[in-house]
Amino acid sequence: MNVNIKNIQDETNFNSPLGVGGRLGAKICGMKFPENIRSIADLQPDFMGFIFYPKSPRYAESLDINTLNSLPKSIKKIGVFVNEDLESILTLVFKYNLDGVQLHGSENMEICRKLKDTGLLVLKAFPIADAYNFKVTKNYEGACDYFLFDTKTEAYGGSGVKFDWSILNEYKGETPFLLSGGIAADDSEAILKIEHPKFAGIDLNSKFEVSPGLKNVEVLRQFIKEIRLPLPPPAYGGINCGE
Repeated sequence: MNVNIKNIQDETNFNSPLGVGGRLGAKICGMKFPENIRSIADLQPDFMGFIFYPKSPRYAESLDINTLNSLPKSIKKIGVFVNEDLESILTLVFKYNLDGVQLHGSENMEICRKLKDTGLLVLKAFPIADAYNFKVTKNYEGACDYFLFDTKTEAYGGSGVKFDWSILNEYKGETPFLLSGGIAADDSEAILKIEHPKFAGIDLNSKFEVSPGLKNVEVLRQFIKEIRLPLPPPAYGGINCGE
């Protein structure tokens, strides 16, 4: 398939070592209901995720195109896919005018690079249980704009379970990452204690829901306010990922 997608990667400082514009970026994932999408847009997240995986309870089977088109350009629309082929991904990218993709399965580096070459933002998710899981990320350096570190489970995300954030110390790669997996409203203090030069933002989903796909706007409003304080420079000589 021939593709001609506008290059959006210069519009925002996505590769800042301190996240997006010197603060943590916020991605709110698993959106599907038009009114809720519009309400969440008022919170001005950096990314909004739409899951195109039929087995997910947040499967965005038929999104309202007018609602998506009404989102401000500052909110990057990200399609989440699990082991889909390139043509299927691009079909939905064009249908919904998506700005980027998140690959949450066992996709190889080649498909990441092909998608990135179109001008799309590319996020690649990696299931994390221990420090050894970071080794596989080396093969994807240069092929993705972000990595996303999620808790390793039998499912593809959405577990609501955290992994041990202290092992983020063991990630030595060059690609900025988003932290995912069980982040809840009472985690803002712990998140702000994470000092890693490639920590770019957080991915929020199941712990902020009334029901699958329906987000609690007021809880998210308060949480985003708390985590969007300007980030201090990393401490000299090391990384502190919490106690």
